Amino acid sequence: MTQLNETHDPALSSWLASANDANIGFPVQHLPFAVFRRAASQEKFRPGVALGDQIIDLAQLALRQPFSGLAAEALNTCTGPTLNALMALGNRHWSALRLALSQATRAGSVLQAVIEPLLVPQAQAEYSLPAQIRDYTDFYISIYHATAGGKISRPDAPLLPNFKWLPIGYHGRASSVVISGHEVVRPVGQARPASAGQPPSFGPSQRLDFELEMAMFVGPGNAQGKRITIDEADEHIFGVCLLNDWSARDIQAWEVQPLGPFLAKSFATTISPWIVTREALEPFRLPFNRPATDPQPLPYLMNESVKKGGVYDIGLKALISTEQSRAARHEPALLAHSNLCHAYWTLSQLITHHTVNGCNLQPGDLIGTGTMSGPNPDQALSFNELSVGATQAVKLPWGQERKFLEDGDEITLQAECTKPGYPRLSFGQATGKIRPAVG
Repeated sequence: MTQLNETHDPALSSWLASANDANIGFPVQHLPFAVFRRAASQEKFRPGVALGDQIIDLAQLALRQPFSGLAAEALNTCTGPTLNALMALGNRHWSALRLALSQATRAGSVLQAVIEPLLVPQAQAEYSLPAQIRDYTDFYISIYHATAGGKISRPDAPLLPNFKWLPIGYHGRASSVVISGHEVVRPVGQARPASAGQPPSFGPSQRLDFELEMAMFVGPGNAQGKRITIDEADEHIFGVCLLNDWSARDIQAWEVQPLGPFLAKSFATTISPWIVTREALEPFRLPFNRPATDPQPLPYLMNESVKKGGVYDIGLKALISTEQSRAARHEPALLAHSNLCHAYWTLSQLITHHTVNGCNLQPGDLIGTGTMSGPNPDQALSFNELSVGATQAVKLPWGQERKFLEDGDEITLQAECTKPGYPRLSFGQATGKIRPAVG
């Protein structure tokens, strides 16, 4: 169920002029979290909140003790190099801190004189992973992505029968999750033999791909053996960010049977630095709609809150630049666009299904949605789909073509929330440039 409060008032403005600029996308209604420091400095990484083109240094703000009650308790966790302690506190603390920050940064606030000296320009910042990620799970919740990929690898049975009954997922490699801007080294591995009876080839991946996903950070966890019900699931979602699940399709095709992805995906996963809190997304909820001809979710995956507002309206874009395009100073080209609303399963359903067997989640765990492709060809958020398994080249505006990623290519993922009469919320971006394989 949508829960709106005074922090969502679209009429709110900030004493910081850039926060009122829709082109920047970080208004007072937003207030996302990241971990940062000044670029090229020896400062310690610490939590911050975006406001306009600036970052509020929460570690410094905590030293000034401007808040009381739950908000003060929450702020006091924002002094270390990660947000795990804040995530562990839960929704009452998160909401109290959001309200206090909202009131402190609105036009006319008496706390302007306290906060203004603590601002750091985003243009002067560098970012670290926002949490210590102990575990990473990736799901597969776009039926359009699943069907398109299935047509390439299993033309006779593109969509497996379990897809419409449960959120399909696998456990990824938490140690190789990296922050936006980290360069990705082309992976090396085995690929399928060219013909029966031949050995597999070995070398750099020739079908390196991107995947535009969303991801959520888990807040309070659950005890092993105690599942999180669908009624409780939202309270365990701290916030969401962008995720690029880089994939080596040729390595994946050879290794995926019978246990699923391994080396094809464990070499790197890129996330954006800003975590958009679940509370900030409340104005962008949509009803959950499942076609009447499809199986309806089992009772443990459905309640009235999911029906009325379990879906989020988040616009997604994937862009590419190449060494040639950057040398010629071309703008990155749009590859595809989509929306999280095309997901077959909701974020709360992922939390509930993940724990239904008693699996214990922990604060700071990362959970990906899988590639969020939409129903149309220009909503395919991977090269495997865009090139139809390398059978059709994707033409770029400056004359180059791509079927998969080449060395020097850079992928930029973007997301935003927009609706009439409400300020635009930007998710920032997640970028990664491909470096040649080593050895």
